[in-house]
Amino acid sequence: MDLNNIHRVYFIGIGGIGMSAIARYFNEKGVKVSGYDRTSTVLTKQLEEEGMQIHYTDDINLLDKDANLVVYTPAIPANHTELGWYREHGYEVVKRSDVLQEITRTLFAITVAGTHGKTTVSTMIAHLLTDSGYGCNAFLGGISVNYNKNFWSSDKQVAVIEADEYDRSFLKLSPDIAVLTSMDPDHLDIYGTPEAMEEAFIQYTHNIKPNGTLIARFGLHRDRELNATKKMLYSLQNNAANAYATNIRMKHGGYEFDVMQQDWMIDNLELHIGGMHNVENAVAAITVAHLLGISADKIRAAVASFKGIKRRFEYMVKNDRQVYIDDYAHHPEELRALINSAKALFPGRKTTVIFQPHLFSRTRDLADGFAEVLSIADEVILLPIYPARELPIEGVTSEMIANKITAPVRVMQKEELLKWLESNPSPLLITAGAGDIDQLREPIKKIVQ
Repeated sequence: MDLNNIHRVYFIGIGGIGMSAIARYFNEKGVKVSGYDRTSTVLTKQLEEEGMQIHYTDDINLLDKDANLVVYTPAIPANHTELGWYREHGYEVVKRSDVLQEITRTLFAITVAGTHGKTTVSTMIAHLLTDSGYGCNAFLGGISVNYNKNFWSSDKQVAVIEADEYDRSFLKLSPDIAVLTSMDPDHLDIYGTPEAMEEAFIQYTHNIKPNGTLIARFGLHRDRELNATKKMLYSLQNNAANAYATNIRMKHGGYEFDVMQQDWMIDNLELHIGGMHNVENAVAAITVAHLLGISADKIRAAVASFKGIKRRFEYMVKNDRQVYIDDYAHHPEELRALINSAKALFPGRKTTVIFQPHLFSRTRDLADGFAEVLSIADEVILLPIYPARELPIEGVTSEMIANKITAPVRVMQKEELLKWLESNPSPLLITAGAGDIDQLREPIKKIVQ
């Protein structure tokens, strides 16, 4: 696949967060881009406004028969009519990860992997490189608030790529700098066991280019098996790591801190987003920027101007009376960081968490972890499980989590929840989940305000 010889590209599942970033990459290169997705969304409407043709029915009469590359997402079912037609007629049909593989082969690649934290760290790195004038092509798994998109281009032959472990797609990448944020078990429907998933993350580090650098979170399980010519460890506050934060102060729902390294430091950093885990994420991003030779003053200014990512500790409402935070958290450890950080930033406030479990398999595999973490809240509302790509599993429902939670808990439908919120205000309200709970953000914001 020669990316410079692609003139027409067709995407099956173009509205996915990772797929749309690659669609934008081709579109900005002047390639004719079109595609299919199941439903129209805010993101697909933006793609259409940018000149891409998109339709929402699986129909071979609507696809592009002149495409010289077809890209599909692994979330598309195997019996998809359009996908089958392209395969039967001998088109070059590749996964999203194959395109990213080619990009990492041809550009200086900075990739970020991990069960959680990868979207924030990759977006922070891309912002630090862009804001400082260094420049990069950014392929992200979330919408940056600063740029209101998940892809932007640069003449600089550098790519920052969020490396997705789903479907093992990140194992095709060959980075120059690889970041590894976490190795907690997830996607056990793909990997089978936590050990198999850890093996994949270890393999990810073995794919780093010769003389490349690994920047890994301090204290990862099996960290001695992680491989790279140069290896650096980062931490929130552990001074046994190569880079860590110190002198952390909470201020106006954000943080001030210094970053220490053995032979350098950057003091008086200001991060204007919530979540103590985001201080740790910033340490990782700052380490990459320093490695690339970006000056302390430019790093300091870029960190201060970082506005975060939509649905990552996003303040929907923040005033003296009420705080409403929305987050994509869909794994127990993500929820733990989210709830603990919110309670630390706004101490003494009754905390209500509204959580929509994502996937039947994840709910089944991690039910005990979800229940333990959600019990940190003062009050929990569970929505029914969002199935995404899965069929129901007998006996697996939101009640499976609810029955193990020690805090007051209720399971509600969306309509029932909105009515309930009107007469049950919470001084600290959190919505979390990776399904369609984001459609409730604006209605809940109106009720809270």
